[in-house]
Amino acid sequence: MTTTLNPRARTGLTAAGLATLLLSYTLAPIDLFIVNVALPTIQSDLHTSTSALEWVLAGYGVAFAMLLVLGGRLGDAFGRRRVLTWGLAAFTVTSMICGLAPNEAVLVLARVAQGAAAALLVPQVFSIIQATSTGEHRARTIGYIGAVAGVAMVAGQVLGGVLVAADLFGAGWRPIFLVNVPIGIIVILLVNRTLPESRAANPIGVDRWGTVLLSGTLLALLVPLLEGRALGWPVWCWALLAAVPVLAAGYLAAARRLERAGGVPLLPPTLLRSASMRFGMLAAIPVFAGFGGFMFVFALVFQAGLHFSPLTAGLALTPGALGFLLMSLQTSRLVARYGRRVLLAGAFLQGAGLIVLVLTLLASWPNVTVWGLAPGAFVYGVGQGAIGPVLFRVILSGVPAESAGAGSGVLTTTQQTSLALGVATLGSLFVALAGPTALGVRDALVLVLLVMTALSVVIGLLITRLPDPRQASV
Repeated sequence: MTTTLNPRARTGLTAAGLATLLLSYTLAPIDLFIVNVALPTIQSDLHTSTSALEWVLAGYGVAFAMLLVLGGRLGDAFGRRRVLTWGLAAFTVTSMICGLAPNEAVLVLARVAQGAAAALLVPQVFSIIQATSTGEHRARTIGYIGAVAGVAMVAGQVLGGVLVAADLFGAGWRPIFLVNVPIGIIVILLVNRTLPESRAANPIGVDRWGTVLLSGTLLALLVPLLEGRALGWPVWCWALLAAVPVLAAGYLAAARRLERAGGVPLLPPTLLRSASMRFGMLAAIPVFAGFGGFMFVFALVFQAGLHFSPLTAGLALTPGALGFLLMSLQTSRLVARYGRRVLLAGAFLQGAGLIVLVLTLLASWPNVTVWGLAPGAFVYGVGQGAIGPVLFRVILSGVPAESAGAGSGVLTTTQQTSLALGVATLGSLFVALAGPTALGVRDALVLVLLVMTALSVVIGLLITRLPDPRQASV
């Protein structure tokens, strides 16, 4: 696939354009986690079930993952700046609907629609970077995206705590969504002033069968995991789970058939021939699933278990955000000197941070403080900061230039699916064990953190199969 710029547009990305892209991209991960701190308030106000709260988070991620590649292809066909504007407009409108939602059904549906809007928005950011930069400049810009994504996820939780605690105009949790409305309008204006238009010279058509089969696979996996526990695991939940490998195999067969016919599937299986893509994607699943579960579980524990205020709950993970930020800013220099050992150190530090959190909980529960949690959260954040941005770069380094858009689509789809999977599995495990007739909140949290520690070991083992990041060129 070749990329062309509008002849009347600038052929490079200015500093203002880069800032606009980063701001556009930031909206999506921030909004994935800004609701975390507000979950108990939403539950109290709308009288929602815990499974509905999981849908408020995971429904966004599922829609995002299912439609992400389709969003990228729409940008190729109709113009990336134009589709970015569409995505921002839809994101702004759906944010307003979320903020005004009168009940849990409207909120969940609006969150799903918001995830679909994010799927229009995010691919254009990567595609515009591909169209306007090359070589080391492109690699550095993608590194910025990786750093912004991780920091934004934690910053969203802090911002959510501030907004809920402020209780602006007596609106409670609603400003966490309504704040997107003025921001979205401002970003739309910036997009049309600072970014060049670009589109593919020969845009790829929509893979209809691939979209249907991949969406069916994700829904068959996540719906039972989100609803099964609350409904007592009815037969249809097990039937859907049994259908997952069948649907996945159907997608792979259809994708290979389309590739043999000269077409481009939604997620091309041939990309997995690259070791960096294959093992990088396998490592990405536990990285993002663990992070999604971590954020959801602690959102519940801070307020329901430790009785933190929304603001205190938001601030409790600030050390993790700082750790991530500080490390992500150093990864390029460290990778140049130590190579893959940076990723291995990240996996070790992530696991070490989780163990420190476990020891803190066992030693001081129920008198746990923000300061007591800070060391473990900081080390965990440092570990995440050493893995996330470098993993993005290594995975994309194995993708041919002509498949860059497809590669970024595969990566971001895996990221969003894994975040939703982490909420569904680790969140459901915690809720099932946290009741007074089970382990209780503290021991349930400790068990979930130990599971996440085991995931860190798995991440470390998979990282050993990756190529040296110093050999990566994007």
